[in-house]
This record gives sequence, structure tokens and C-alpha cells, in this order.
Amino acid sequence: MMLRPLLLAALFVAGLLLAATAAPAHAGDEAITPVLRAKVSVSSDVVRVGDVVDNAGALSQIAIYRAPDLGTTGSLPVAQVVNTLRAQGVIGIDTKDIKQVTVTRLARTIESKEIERAVAQALERRSGLGDAANINLTFDRDVQDLRLDVSNTGAMLPTTARYEPRNGRFDVSFQIANDNGNPTQLRFTGSALVTVDVAVLTRNVERTAILKSADVVVERRPRSEVGSDTAAREQAVGMQMRRPVRAGQSLRVADLAKPDLVQRDQAVTVIFQTAGLYLTTRGKALDNGTEGDVVSVLNIQSKRTVTGTVTGRGQVTIQVATPQPVIITDPGVAETPASASIADNNPPVTSSKSE
Repeated sequence: MMLRPLLLAALFVAGLLLAATAAPAHAGDEAITPVLRAKVSVSSDVVRVGDVVDNAGALSQIAIYRAPDLGTTGSLPVAQVVNTLRAQGVIGIDTKDIKQVTVTRLARTIESKEIERAVAQALERRSGLGDAANINLTFDRDVQDLRLDVSNTGAMLPTTARYEPRNGRFDVSFQIANDNGNPTQLRFTGSALVTVDVAVLTRNVERTAILKSADVVVERRPRSEVGSDTAAREQAVGMQMRRPVRAGQSLRVADLAKPDLVQRDQAVTVIFQTAGLYLTTRGKALDNGTEGDVVSVLNIQSKRTVTGTVTGRGQVTIQVATPQPVIITDPGVAETPASASIADNNPPVTSSKSE
């Protein structure tokens, strides 16, 4: 942007300053050449002679341009700057073959995210809002990066923080101390609500469907919308649906159940297990069951019903009592109490192995 010249000082003041500059301080002193700067940074709202020229002497404090807007940079052709300086009595300038002079207005920038975080922290735990990280803010006016004069060196300190639970409205004010002794005041208004992470379906699912990783994503939803029975993603993946749910709906803990590893009338493997012995046979489940459930199974070969624990998909395990020491009742006959129990629970074995 082009910098706009200020009103020139009165001619008689310029003449006096010119005379002061032309006359050496002491007889015999060598003249000091003013040197133009290519890049200039200023913190005030005006650009002075001393900002753009080294060795300006008594003329350094004369204002010659309005500074650019806070946090922005403007530029001027060297010829224009030299003419402006000469009009103020600065002559014999060494331009060092510079083509243009750039002027940057220094500023303190407060990013919009920093403002949002400060407002959320000011409202934290007020009237049931909870942690700042879970507060979702909607401002009445779009919050943009804020540029302040560099003299504003203080932190954003909340002076008032009001929240009305009935309508979700907030009103928060801040104060930033500066070098001028007149703190900068900031005020933000809008609506606030508490959000939580919830598991959301990416597709329609039916009852008894097993959820896969691709079926569930995490989204932040208003707590008032989803309630307190929300399911986390890690709780949902691999679980079985108790009811049909549409895509985009959040999942509740009540919607999920451990998947049935055994279903009624399903052919299952029945495992008879005891110390040092592992026997398997085929059966038909008479109940549905998830891992750890006790279900009834029809032994297909013996036609007897036994009960066991679901230990895997299509697998029911029956723990058999550990065999007792052999009791000799007749020199030609050996029997153990456990042998009868195993025989009762075991039809002819289809496969076996020793542990």
C-alpha cells in the first residue's frame, strides 16, 4: 500500500532545523552522511525521519508518513522518500542504490483459536458446562485473528463471565494490560453447549449385525442430544446389534451386546476337558450364547443333553472332574470314580488327543 504524507511542518520550523543540521556541532567536525534504510519496522501509527534514515540528527523525530495498518507492510519508491526527506531538511542522503523502502507496522496478533480457547476456559464448569475441551462455542460475530498495538503486552484476563443454562447464552469480557496504562477491553457473546465424543454408524445396520471397524466413526455431538448412555467406538466395534439403527445415528450402550458365538440349533463342537485329557465330539446347541454363557447341547450320538460353557465360535467346553486314584476291587478289575462320569457325558469319541 502507498503511505500517505503528513502535513509538512511550518516553513520557519523547517528552516531552523535545516540550519541546525547544516552547522557542525564543533568546528572541524566531519559531516555525517544520512543513510537510507531499505526495510523499516515501526510500532507507532506514524513513520518518522529517524525510522527511515540513519544519522538524521535533530530531525529524527519529525513525522513524515502515516504507518500502515497493524500487522501490515507498505512500500514507497526511493525517489518519493528522498523528496519527502529533503522537504524536511534532510539532504545528501546515501540511498545505496535502493529501489524502494518497505515499512512494516508491528503488532501483537491474537489468533482466533486462542480467543475461542480463552472464552471456553472462562466458562469452564460454570452452570454444568464441564471441561473447556468439551464446550462448543457459537459466536454472534465471526471471530477472526485480532491485531493489537505492540504496547498490549498483558495476558487475556477474564473480567466477567456469564452463562445462562436456560438458553445457552454466554457473555465474556477480557482485559489486556498495555504500556499506556489504559487496558484494552474485549467482549464476546454467543451460545455455548457441551459436546461429547460418540460412536456414529456409517451405514444402516440390522438387528444381530456384527459391527466392523469401517462401520463406526467418532463424532462430537451435543450432550443434550445423545444423552448419558453413549457408547465409545472401542466399545462398539466387534459387538452385536440388539436393534436396527440407521446411518448417522449415535450408538448407545443399550444398543450393543456381545456377539452370539453359539446359536440355537447350530452344530457345535463339544469339548470334554480334564487334566491330561482332551476329547471332542459333535453336538447341537439348544440355546443361543455368547462367550462365557452356559448353554445346553444335545449330544448327537448319545442323544443326551449336556451343559457346558461357550468358549469360542461354535464351541462348547465341559470341564470333567479330575480322575481319582485307581481303586482295586478285584485283581482283574480297575476302576476310577471319574471313569463313570466321563462315560456318562461322552458318547463314542470322534477325535481325541492327549495334552
